[in-house]
Amino acid sequence: MSEGVFTQDPSSVEYIQHHLSNLTLGSGFWSVHADTIVISWVLGAIALFVGWRVGKSMSAEEPSGLQNGLEAIIEFVDGQVRSLFPRADPLVGPMALTIFIWVFLMNFMDIIPVDLLPLTAQWVGQNVFGVPAHEVAFRAVPTADLAVPFAMAITVFLLSIVYGIRAKGLGRYLKGYLTHPFGKYLAPVNVAMSVIEEIAKPLSLALRLFGNLFAGELVFMLIALTGFAWYMAPLQVALGWTWTVFHLLIIVIQAFIFMLLSVVYLALATSDDAH
Repeated sequence: MSEGVFTQDPSSVEYIQHHLSNLTLGSGFWSVHADTIVISWVLGAIALFVGWRVGKSMSAEEPSGLQNGLEAIIEFVDGQVRSLFPRADPLVGPMALTIFIWVFLMNFMDIIPVDLLPLTAQWVGQNVFGVPAHEVAFRAVPTADLAVPFAMAITVFLLSIVYGIRAKGLGRYLKGYLTHPFGKYLAPVNVAMSVIEEIAKPLSLALRLFGNLFAGELVFMLIALTGFAWYMAPLQVALGWTWTVFHLLIIVIQAFIFMLLSVVYLALATSDDAH
């Protein structure tokens, strides 16, 4: 690590703890992770800007490579949505596309060298704001922050409730909790089972994404620790490139799974077979 940035030489445990800490504003219940908010908003703005630029300069005769790439993504997502949610709906398709692209971009931040943005934040904190470098924390992967996957999962969960009520009516929707899955004579058991089932949906959706990205982030930190001795540099490079290639597949799969399950939950909420 650069001696000009760090004011103390951290141990391996301190290094990992520091890199797993967020840049937090406020305290207690009202605290916010500023790094998570900034990175996720910037990535969302980049996605919107790129989409706007491509849409503005679209050409059927001579499409650019970026246009072809975006069209391929849109067709892929549209095909998945149509197979899972056959009803025409103005929100589900755009929502699925937004989830896939935004989650992928947030996941992709895990590919950036693990020390690059934290060191940059520490340099800025020390030289601009006069804060000791070792007191400045910065996490670059929003989906490795549990708040982001949970916020998205809860949004999908609330949206599934809205879709269920809209498709079935409030009375029929609530009646499903009393009669599914064991019939009306076991209403208390049905309610308990249905509540557990509903709570499990956002929990599994959020924890699956968080767990995979948190683990990937931790592996990159462990690889970075092997480079503290100069003779370990070749091993660090080999491990880093190998894990990067493998992790690229993981971040795409996790974005796809989050998008796919979100559409599945909305489809289940409107299905006649579900409560």
